[in-house]
Amino acid sequence: MKNLLLPRLPRPVGLPLALLLGAGPAAQAQNAAITGTVRTAAGAPLEYATITLHRAADSAVVRTEFSDGQGAFRLEAGTGRYLVSASQVGFVRQWSQAFDAQMATQLPALALPASTATTLKEVTVVGQKPLYEQLADRTIVNVEGSTLAAGNNSLDVLTRSPGVTVDGNDNLALRGKQGLLVLIDGKRQPMSGTELADYLRALPAEQLKSIELITNPPAKYDAQGSAGIIAINLKKNQKLGTNGTANLSYGRGQYGKLTTGLTLNHRYNNLNLFGNYAYADRNGFDKLDINRRFYKEQDGVRQESDRMAQRSVQLVSNQSHTWKAGADYSLGKNTVLGAVVSGLSDRGPERESNTYVTFFDAANQPVDIYHTVSRRSYSLPNTAANLNVKHSFPSDSSGSRELTADFDYARYDTHRPQALTTFFELSGRPAVLVAGNQRGKLTIQSVKADYLHPLSKTARLEAGVKASRVQADNDVRFENTVNGETTVDLGRTNRFRYDENITAAYVSVNQTLAKLSVQAGLRGEQTDVTGRQLMRSGGDVGFRRRYVQLFPNLGLKQTLTDKHEVAVSLSRRIDRPSYGQLNPFRVIIDPTTSGSGNPDLRPQTSYNVELTHTYKQKISVGLSYSSTYRPIVNTVQPETDSTVIARPANLGRQRYLGLTITTPLQPARWWTMHNTGVFYRNRFVGTLAGTALNAARATFNLTSNNTFTLGKTWSAELTARYQAKSQYGFFLIQPYGQLNLGIQKMVWDRKGSIKLNLGDVLYTRKVRAASTYDNYAETIYQRQDTRVATLAFSYRFGNDKLVPTRKRSDGAEEEKRRAG
Repeated sequence: MKNLLLPRLPRPVGLPLALLLGAGPAAQAQNAAITGTVRTAAGAPLEYATITLHRAADSAVVRTEFSDGQGAFRLEAGTGRYLVSASQVGFVRQWSQAFDAQMATQLPALALPASTATTLKEVTVVGQKPLYEQLADRTIVNVEGSTLAAGNNSLDVLTRSPGVTVDGNDNLALRGKQGLLVLIDGKRQPMSGTELADYLRALPAEQLKSIELITNPPAKYDAQGSAGIIAINLKKNQKLGTNGTANLSYGRGQYGKLTTGLTLNHRYNNLNLFGNYAYADRNGFDKLDINRRFYKEQDGVRQESDRMAQRSVQLVSNQSHTWKAGADYSLGKNTVLGAVVSGLSDRGPERESNTYVTFFDAANQPVDIYHTVSRRSYSLPNTAANLNVKHSFPSDSSGSRELTADFDYARYDTHRPQALTTFFELSGRPAVLVAGNQRGKLTIQSVKADYLHPLSKTARLEAGVKASRVQADNDVRFENTVNGETTVDLGRTNRFRYDENITAAYVSVNQTLAKLSVQAGLRGEQTDVTGRQLMRSGGDVGFRRRYVQLFPNLGLKQTLTDKHEVAVSLSRRIDRPSYGQLNPFRVIIDPTTSGSGNPDLRPQTSYNVELTHTYKQKISVGLSYSSTYRPIVNTVQPETDSTVIARPANLGRQRYLGLTITTPLQPARWWTMHNTGVFYRNRFVGTLAGTALNAARATFNLTSNNTFTLGKTWSAELTARYQAKSQYGFFLIQPYGQLNLGIQKMVWDRKGSIKLNLGDVLYTRKVRAASTYDNYAETIYQRQDTRVATLAFSYRFGNDKLVPTRKRSDGAEEEKRRAG
């Protein structure tokens, strides 16, 4: 069920224009020149290593450059306190000590140890970027070029990322907490649950550059997402001239999975043109077994009244076309303009599924058998456009001021026809055909501006405003056919309209004091939502909610020694119900199960605190706690003595306590490991369907990624995951795991690669869960086509020379990567 909406665009609340633009022009001053060299552990220079300048206060990226043929680099920035990191494919990222940039600052040489085998031919470095990188505030999964991307989709990659889990209802969780904000190239995806999962399944992993897992975002980000943010960054080329990549993969489980794509880029002087296209045709199955027991109380004793056993097999097919085109242009030394248009057309051809349901009475005797034949298809095209601009003001003694602005428009369309024919094999009732057709349209418009103003060499202020307007319109019609007579089902046929306006403003201050960094921010968001359900049978239902909320954020980082750092962060965040979660109309899943939104849902809000210790900027241990008011959980509730309804609901409270340990290791020169363990305890308190819940369980999930260098052109990967038994709301979920293997061969002077990937080798990614109420209990067992062998080929063509931008002081390259 896809629903999205918003009304007119009100004026942003919060900061006046003077705060965004600054008090006026400042006296111009010369930028500080930061120079240094980067070399291998053996002392050889590294050409075209990526050199990144970070603010010492919060590790935020200021500028990115490349080293020259002698490994030398030069960065220009306003005076202040900074860090420099150096990275190159095949080497481990290294960091400088924090330093104060003066008019001329020479850094000690940075020596990069090899992470995989490298071959030096003159000054050409070959290798592979580490799959995982642990930064101060996030974990980065480098998807591009890994066997992880071969033939997979974006959801597959997420399920193999540290701390990320996906349950049987397609809900994403990070470190055991649901309620995530998913961004793709910085843009919020207006979906959740199955809709978001379907979108990610349609997005080929070959299109991804990296994924960032951010657990406690600063005030600059939307307050949505109590569990944090998953930021998906798509590929964008940084090479001169005309170049591109072509890829083709085919995977086989029980059914086939084809993916192919082409990426093109042309960069010359101040202009960069880029585009890509991908096609995927993926087929699979979904098998589901359900056992349900209904209870009645008689003479104070709970007794089983009915039981049913259900099994279903559904064929799943997905065909998608993904495309993007854009341009970046430097208008001058200090201004960059970018434009991007993109789209994803996701189509599910009509497929047939069969569901068998057997009903038993209290004596365990069969009463009736339902056989339902379902035919479903869907079409989900969407398009989006973005205009962005970045302007850097002349520098003064404190640094350079920056103003960025983004204008976005997106449209999502939905068409979901379905037909369910039910045959009653024992009772002799006539067959019933239920036909439905849902059509929906969602439009999103947003505008935002961000301003950065250095206050001194060690402090800066950031501020911004944002306004968004969403409008959603969903229309569904159901018809029942019995004995050849067709009638409109007035109880299910309806139209749902939803409008949402959110205006926001934020201010954030960062200060570095000796070895202590402080970041404090406050974000305010005003929300105005309206929903109305128009029923054919009358009795229209509607609601309107308006509220203003504040979201403070505080972060402290103390450097104890050159090896030890501690950090603490506190924040308040919100999760508003998605548009589909609020839509009250019914979707028939099978004769005994229907799905529905819940217009009575309220947003969930949470307070979050995290304490982290980092050793050598690699090994980290984090302790986190959150308290969530009115958590939104998915439920399957009894509706009658033989039917259930799946719908989201608010519970009273959720409390979370977690310990996260990250340990990158290198057991041998040819073997690197990245291990993550999340040990946590969730407690849920509330009442639903007459049943009081006060349940808690300690659990854990483990992820280990291993990369092996098997020669100059061979490499391999092994990823293992395990999730212990866990509690989420009324669901008790049994343990499950996953083992993935991959091997890669570089060919044709490393321009081509051949990859073989084996997913879910042991076929242990199965879902077993139980849900219990006072008058109802259910167990489920779900299997999908997850054990897949994939063979993939990719080829790079055109100019391989990266564009060095040492002499540019306006950060244009950073903006160009952001714009794409």
